[in-house]
Amino acid sequence: MNSRNWLQSLLFLSIIGSLIVAALLVLMISILYPSLPSLDALTDYHPKLPLRIYDAEGGLIAEFGQERRAFVPIEQTPKVMKDAILAIEDRRFYQHNGIDTTGILRAIRNNLTGRGHEGASTITMQVAKNFFSSPDTPRNIWTKIKEAMLAIKIENAISKDKILELYLNQIYLGERAYGFATASKTYYDKDLKQINLAEAALLAGLPKAPSKYDPYIHPDYAIKRQHEVLRDMHRYGMISDHEFEQAMNTPLKFQSSKRQVQALGGEYVAEIVRATLYKRYGEKAYTSGLRVYTTINNKHQAAANTAVIQGIINFELRHGFRGAEQIISLPTGKLTASGASELLRDFVTYNQFVPALVTKVEPNLLTLVTNRGTVLKLQDKAILLVKNHMPPAKRTPLSLVPGAVIRVYQQNDGWSVVQLPEVESGFMALNPETGQVQALIGGFSFQRNKYNHVTQGRRQPGSSFKPFIYSAALEKGYSPASVFEDAPISFTSTETGSNSSWEPRNYDEKYAGPMRLREALAQSKNTISIRLMNAIGARYAQNYLRRFGFDPKDHPAYLSTALGAGSSSVWQMAAAYATFANSGYQVHPYLIEKIIDSRGKVIQAVQAGKHVSPERVIDQRNAFIITTMLQDVVRDGTARAALSLRRPDIAGKTGTTNDQFDAWFAGYHPKEVAVAWVGYDNPHNLGRGETGGRAALPIWINYMQQTLTGLPIYQYKVPDGVLQLKVDAYTGAQVGEDDAGIYEYFYEEHLPQSQPENLPGLFDPEAEHAPEDNEPSFLERLIGDHSGGNSEDKKLQVNPAAKLLSPN
Repeated sequence: MNSRNWLQSLLFLSIIGSLIVAALLVLMISILYPSLPSLDALTDYHPKLPLRIYDAEGGLIAEFGQERRAFVPIEQTPKVMKDAILAIEDRRFYQHNGIDTTGILRAIRNNLTGRGHEGASTITMQVAKNFFSSPDTPRNIWTKIKEAMLAIKIENAISKDKILELYLNQIYLGERAYGFATASKTYYDKDLKQINLAEAALLAGLPKAPSKYDPYIHPDYAIKRQHEVLRDMHRYGMISDHEFEQAMNTPLKFQSSKRQVQALGGEYVAEIVRATLYKRYGEKAYTSGLRVYTTINNKHQAAANTAVIQGIINFELRHGFRGAEQIISLPTGKLTASGASELLRDFVTYNQFVPALVTKVEPNLLTLVTNRGTVLKLQDKAILLVKNHMPPAKRTPLSLVPGAVIRVYQQNDGWSVVQLPEVESGFMALNPETGQVQALIGGFSFQRNKYNHVTQGRRQPGSSFKPFIYSAALEKGYSPASVFEDAPISFTSTETGSNSSWEPRNYDEKYAGPMRLREALAQSKNTISIRLMNAIGARYAQNYLRRFGFDPKDHPAYLSTALGAGSSSVWQMAAAYATFANSGYQVHPYLIEKIIDSRGKVIQAVQAGKHVSPERVIDQRNAFIITTMLQDVVRDGTARAALSLRRPDIAGKTGTTNDQFDAWFAGYHPKEVAVAWVGYDNPHNLGRGETGGRAALPIWINYMQQTLTGLPIYQYKVPDGVLQLKVDAYTGAQVGEDDAGIYEYFYEEHLPQSQPENLPGLFDPEAEHAPEDNEPSFLERLIGDHSGGNSEDKKLQVNPAAKLLSPN
């Protein structure tokens, strides 16, 4: 065969082969195209948007959902962001029909020859991949062909701008961030419209390999990829020479750590809201883009978290170092900061208590490296917790050695050594005029212990419960000037109806004899509270407690209820004290201010005044007089430490339960009520001297010091129907204006006698209180009737002495 015939044959075969390939392609397209999926997911696009929870000022507290995403329309996407994406991903996007032929052929060649697996080569094909290919779909030639056909179908059905909008909002960009708007928040904590050219270029480089170019994990790769984007933008005339040079030299400032909401203890708030929304909407709560705005005040929440941490630190200092969390064998040679960080990788930071590795121990000097690679040299006050376990102290099992893992905490005055606490705390603050919860700390660390000690914890309130009994007494005709005997009380086993006797005692074991109720409350005299409860009637007191929102079954009609032997939560106590603070209205605290859907429509909002009773539940005069008595608790009672605030307008009451299992302080200013609790999850003694005034009150003081700053001193007004009269300081009897005495407040219908009242005896139960109709006898008031009740009631009935006693 001559060369001419050979060429003709080759040409003929080439033509026939091309026709066959074309026919096969047409056949394949005719078969595959009708089987392509519907484009409803694109034409009716509803992205999975997470549940976001905000504080009252719009600061993000937390978000829930598998995908972190924020939808931004194409018109609101800055040009610099669109240009950066087009330059690196698909510069001919607005010219092609969905397929870049050169790019497809290159991808097919590389996949067939095994040189690598390339992604879709156009933005439209990436949209097809993101919407219609599952993560485990094989990346072979058939997948490429199917995605190419889908791209053509998409281009015929949707506008170019809509395709680009889908890409901008759907693409994954690392750190659980979907879409460029979320990525901007994740890496820079900025809205997308606020980013500059350098920042946009880095984000545009992420789609190729989000994990490889993650600036937190591989900053060098991320910057290299950013420079590649900027060079393409410059090459294709999207930016000028000056803009290019400026962007190449612009330093990038990322968030200080991987995207984690630093909620300052707000995780407990977020969990309350999450559970509420899930109960209402089910799984849709996590995907429909609901935005929940809470009542939490960011400043107050931060103050509460700081106060609780400091209170726990001080408690741990008083009880001593428990030893290193672990001893790690250090490698030979010099230990680098990165090496120390690697050794600490499994230790979690809990509420700013940072794990640190001890590298050197000297007299009064401790050298450590934190899990972030920070080298610290601490001495003096900063090592107070462990100072007794360093040279030249005697070697003990708790002695610090190189390789010991301990904790450090950074305050305004620098770092100090701390330890993960065993004790827990709960704190809540609310606005008594509206019911808005301003701050809520459910425990030391939600990550470590998800149990919410504010809402879930039900503990004995101790003496912090006494003001409610005193309030009931005012309605029975008693006044702050009424005198009761402060003397020991003793009940035999016959009287208690058990095998044990009961001897209520004062915390300090001191007794002052006759004492006015104002003094008795300030000094938290238990014996007088018992006598007062008996005088007004335990059943009456139990019913009266309803006015503050307490459930009678939690506070049985026992005399021990006067000492706080029932059960209450921090949430309930804050709501109850708010009634005193707002002059008599019952308050129902709330957290959710409004809920907004993904389209910006308000679907729930709180009506003004909804969470405060429309009418007073206690007399305004009652609230005023109790407030003045609780001011005396601060001025000259168990809460004297609060005088450091230098505010005469604050009031409150300490509380310490039996055997010092629980420490409380509940107090208020007319604009804010706050309650602090300290205790162990497995209730046991907090330690010698750990009363409400020592363990809980400092938390309250620390908080109020930060939140009341700048508020003018509130001037209380004496309500109508209250008279201020002069009485004898010892007998409570009214005296003349020229006589020695003190001034006291009275209901105008309950004025003091001009002669001393007959003092209640050491304890003559039947003489002190004549039971009303259906009122239980003294024995029943003491131990409760045996007609049923909850399990806590039955414990008291079986052995009342075990729970009746509640000092200070």
